[in-house]
Amino acid sequence: MNHHQSLAAPVLAAQAAAQASGTQLIVATLAGVALIVTLITWLKVHPFLALALGAVAVGVVARLGAADTVKSFVSGFGSTMGSVGILIGFGAMFGKLLADSGGADQVVDTLLRHSRPQTLPWMMGVVGAVIGLPMFFEIGVVLLMPVIILVTRRSGLSLITVAIPALAGLSAMHGLVPPHPGPLVAVSALQANLGLTLALGVAVAIPTIIVAGPLFATLASRWVRVPVPSLLNNVPVGGPAQSDSESTRPGTDNVEHYALTPDSSPDRPRPGFATTMAVIGLPVVLMLASAVADVMAPQSRSMLKHAVTFFGTPVVALGLAVLVGLVVFGRGAQMTRSDLAATMDSALPPISGILLIVGAGGGFKQVLVDTGIANWVADSVRDSSLPILLLAWCVAAVIRVATGSATVATVTASGILAPVAADLTSTHASLMVLAIGTGSLFLSHVNDAGFWMVKEYLGLDVVQNLKTWTVMECVISVVGLAGVLTLSAVV
Repeated sequence: MNHHQSLAAPVLAAQAAAQASGTQLIVATLAGVALIVTLITWLKVHPFLALALGAVAVGVVARLGAADTVKSFVSGFGSTMGSVGILIGFGAMFGKLLADSGGADQVVDTLLRHSRPQTLPWMMGVVGAVIGLPMFFEIGVVLLMPVIILVTRRSGLSLITVAIPALAGLSAMHGLVPPHPGPLVAVSALQANLGLTLALGVAVAIPTIIVAGPLFATLASRWVRVPVPSLLNNVPVGGPAQSDSESTRPGTDNVEHYALTPDSSPDRPRPGFATTMAVIGLPVVLMLASAVADVMAPQSRSMLKHAVTFFGTPVVALGLAVLVGLVVFGRGAQMTRSDLAATMDSALPPISGILLIVGAGGGFKQVLVDTGIANWVADSVRDSSLPILLLAWCVAAVIRVATGSATVATVTASGILAPVAADLTSTHASLMVLAIGTGSLFLSHVNDAGFWMVKEYLGLDVVQNLKTWTVMECVISVVGLAGVLTLSAVV
């Protein structure tokens, strides 16, 4: 969001708060969400149009004004496209290059050679957590999806069994562990110790990922039965074809029906596993180096610091990974310039719908923010008598549900609770950061851009996504809160 948009948003929110009561704001939010769900599930309206209509409904009912509602929606759409949209575009190029060069096959084959069907979901959870430790959620999603889809095809396990553990690892790290923007803002606002918060965050994240990942996936795979999406249809696979009836048989994860079968005879040379992982890890290392530099030398103005910060910017890091991939993957797979051009040309058209939906989700979120619903909720619970860590979770959770943004929920909740944190010990200040982080992941639904990213990439409908992704986010939030409360009783 640019400078003028950041100044306009508080003005719109203040005007809306002055005109609409708390009850009216709640009614407006519920009406908008209900309209979106109805349009998509019953009338089969495209989610892009449904989100736009839902945003208008919220603004009108909340008395934001028709013109201001449109401005707010356009502002949110533009800011989302300016950040997440570019990342999705670069990620699609990188993922297509990874697939066409055989690099994704190489990663999948290596995973399959060292895994059994029973342990593969656990390994996917580890992969999601490792990628999610330093990376923004959106980047992690676009980098993980080719691996998720190919592992599903090769292993014969259901899509949900493979995808949920990876997404759980990614999401838990996003909400709990610095250097993600939400936890970093909370650490600063609550004056918590960064190293201690990082250590406690990992301690909470590990059991949370286990429960919300491999364990929950065994249930979710029985609730939702879908074929493997066609995102990587052109990539040759060596495993058994997965029919809709066989791969989704209720009551089983198909461990006894399929064997892991790596593609041992590729049509052309492929990049090596170490080379492929090095290129995949390049944006991870660049962003992690930037985060470490910001923590270790926040006031430094040296050329090295500027260089590390520049190359660690998510858009720059992922764009550089695409350029390096063109050279490394192209050479490793002996791809001609025409092959590389065809890969780049074919990468973007399939994600056009995803881009519009994610952008519309950002616009809907901005309308909710500008109506003042987040501020009203925060003021309503400020003087609550709940235990402080539970209160922190509740504030973040309600704002998250209302606005659809984990970062907005974290920033708002940490600002509200900053005066309270001044009286806490260093350990409990860090635990408050984690309580806010777990609350910020609660109940992802139609106003969350991540909801639409996962839905579109996995080929789910809205109800299926609610049963899998949304429930998984709730499990992460609740189990994470339980971990925070447990630590508060023993440290």
